[in-house]
Amino acid sequence: MNLEKVVFAFVILLAATLNFGFVYGGVENPAHHHIWELFAATTVNLVAVVLKFGDRTHIGAVQQAASLVALLQLLAAGFFWFFLAPKDATPGPDALSSIVSLAAGALVANGVSVVILIVDTSIQRR
Repeated sequence: MNLEKVVFAFVILLAATLNFGFVYGGVENPAHHHIWELFAATTVNLVAVVLKFGDRTHIGAVQQAASLVALLQLLAAGFFWFFLAPKDATPGPDALSSIVSLAAGALVANGVSVVILIVDTSIQRR
């Protein structure tokens, strides 16, 4: 078992699950979407982007692109939260729907990355 590949797969899956955890729930209910979960998803996605540097394969390039898209979407959601939410309060319904929509876009990119990881793993030979 290759520890590097285990860590890589772990980070990819953790990024997707944290992103899903933030997106899951009613868009109109701020209690379903916590700022720290968005921060954790963004941080783990940043780690995933860093781990993908140096992979020179075509599949690695596509995974890198998917991770960059997810990271940019999550950073945009964080900026929306920072600039549209009143200080010491949760964002209003309009701002929250934009934040969750951006995070949902990142979830799609993370899903693409997970599918690529599964396909790449399934075609590997021992």
